[in-house]
Amino acid sequence: MKYRFINKDNGFTFIELLIYIAIFSIIIGVTVSFIFWLVQSNVKAKVMRETMDNAERIMRTVTKEIKEAKSIYSPTFSATQLSLETTRYLPDGESISYIDFYLCELSRFCFKKESQDPSYLTSDNVEINLTFTLIEDPSSSVKIDITVEYKGPADKPEYQSSISLTSTVSLRSH
Repeated sequence: MKYRFINKDNGFTFIELLIYIAIFSIIIGVTVSFIFWLVQSNVKAKVMRETMDNAERIMRTVTKEIKEAKSIYSPTFSATQLSLETTRYLPDGESISYIDFYLCELSRFCFKKESQDPSYLTSDNVEINLTFTLIEDPSSSVKIDITVEYKGPADKPEYQSSISLTSTVSLRSH
């Protein structure tokens, strides 16, 4: 009499197949979650970098011009506008000109040099809140308060970023 043995190693059982599918699903789920997290982190970093770059650009430009200014042109001074009188030395003598810093289009920061068109110092993606405060004593100084906020969807935290900078700068003549 011959005995026949059935070889059970010829394939997968249903239980083994379910275990493989479960493990594969977990690996795919973790990978997809990591990719979404990576994309959100990249967006958040970009938003924060753009917000900081705009704030630093405003502060650097305004402080440089105040330090080089001859005086503050008081008739146009307000909490949201600063006009500076500057002296440019040319080969045929000196020339007086004016530079204005102000909010334009309600929330963008602009500057205008005399006889030139206004220029934007900020991108379209940010909103600016700005306050200039004139400090007369002991020297002519200007306190600058800037808040830059990224204009992103309110329901997405990765598009939220805000930075506030404050500086006080004295004119070179003081």
